[in-house]
Amino acid sequence: MKKRLVAISSLVLVIVFISVALFGGLVSASPSQYSTNNTYSGTAPKYVFLFIGDGMSTPQINAAQMYLGNMNSNGTPTIKNLDFTKFPGLGSADTYDAESFIPDSASTGTAMATGNKTFGGIINMDPAKKVNYEPISKKMKNAGYKVGIVTSVTLDHATPAVFYANEASRGNYYNIASQLVNSGFDYFGGGYFLDPDGKKAKATNAVNILEQAKKNGYKVAATKSDILGLNKSSGKTIALDPTAASAANDSYSMAYEIDRNSDQLSLADFVKKGIEVLDNPNGYFMMVEGGKIDWACHANDAAAAIHDTIALNDAVKEAMKVYQQHPSETLIIVTGDHETGGMTIGFAGTEYSTFFEKLEKQTKSYVEFDKIVAGYKEKTSASAAKLEDLLPQIKSSYGLVAPTDVDAKKTPELVLNDFEMVKLRDALRKSMSASKTTNTETDYLLYGTYEPLTVTCNHILDNKAGINFSTYSHSGLAVPVYAIGAGYELFYGAYDDTDIFKKLVAITKVK
Repeated sequence: MKKRLVAISSLVLVIVFISVALFGGLVSASPSQYSTNNTYSGTAPKYVFLFIGDGMSTPQINAAQMYLGNMNSNGTPTIKNLDFTKFPGLGSADTYDAESFIPDSASTGTAMATGNKTFGGIINMDPAKKVNYEPISKKMKNAGYKVGIVTSVTLDHATPAVFYANEASRGNYYNIASQLVNSGFDYFGGGYFLDPDGKKAKATNAVNILEQAKKNGYKVAATKSDILGLNKSSGKTIALDPTAASAANDSYSMAYEIDRNSDQLSLADFVKKGIEVLDNPNGYFMMVEGGKIDWACHANDAAAAIHDTIALNDAVKEAMKVYQQHPSETLIIVTGDHETGGMTIGFAGTEYSTFFEKLEKQTKSYVEFDKIVAGYKEKTSASAAKLEDLLPQIKSSYGLVAPTDVDAKKTPELVLNDFEMVKLRDALRKSMSASKTTNTETDYLLYGTYEPLTVTCNHILDNKAGINFSTYSHSGLAVPVYAIGAGYELFYGAYDDTDIFKKLVAITKVK
């Protein structure tokens, strides 16, 4: 009897321990317990590409494919596949981090780059911010590969940062950028820097990041002609998109694809040039981020997100040219770090229908429409503001027309109904208000932290197209992983995002 009581007591203690561990967070940093293959016996590839669509999961990819397919569908549901979705290797990666099922780019980036879970906001360090993790890019550099980092957002943003820095906070932009110019990596391309002079960091005796770069042997190319003139003889290079480096661009990032002029450099241009600069007998590793998919989805701007997803696919096609020349020596991986916006293809108001052709009417991103609203606010008092003043700009930017518009009968599917007109009037009043948009819970649910009139236009057009967003933040969705080339078969199945690092280590055989 005593033995039985001891056994029962022991079992109870075990159950209590497991319960505390599960609900108290003791095992929160453990990866998914999927069975996945992280061993590789083949030859290590010379050319390795990792494409990351920030905020991109299945909804963003499917929306882009439906948008493209719908353009020439004649009313029949048609999908036009993005090139990377045809890759033979297909898997799914969990994205939760060490503290939440809904992660950020710093923690998910750390997981993919180093194989370790950490807290949100931390760049390549443990949750206690005491232990540094070494990313796959540094391991490959040490093994003799050249390394390139490309992004459509700033070069010191979280996703690019996890491939060259260790930092307690993703917001320490000056420290992160200083690590970039001391990394010894061979090519950086895309956006500019958020704190190049250390002013935001209030750093003492700060030296401009580009001056540091030049002292460390980097060539800085910041004009289109200089960038297009780069080649494998250029040496270590930082190629800054002229639009991103402009003082008038307060985001210091490349233009949204929907806003990009034909004479402006694209993400694909930076990948193509990176391939030339990195060319060498020992091979190279290139990480490419489509960073503004995330930003567009935060703002619930479906059209802008779709165009940037297509732009990422265009960049992948440049890597495919390398694969076609060296199929047995190339590995290309395309994935996301997490999903943003809780994007769904389906809306209560459209039930079982979608109308992607309506998104074709949008001509600019939310950022560009924000500028229109800002200009109106500068010259108009709150008491004098009228929605009618901005209806022409709403029409030209989003294709949405008022019931009284001369084109209302030509495009009835884009006519604003009474409820939508009321929403726009309420949003304009909030836009003209001096108070913050987030000063009440209701305001946040309606507008997030965005310009109320702009985000309301986003919501109305999204919903008319049959698309909806559930959040202005990230979601906990898993992300698809696509792979082609040497070792692609390791990416089959379901696994944790930390396994992407482990698979890369196995395939490249780095230490």
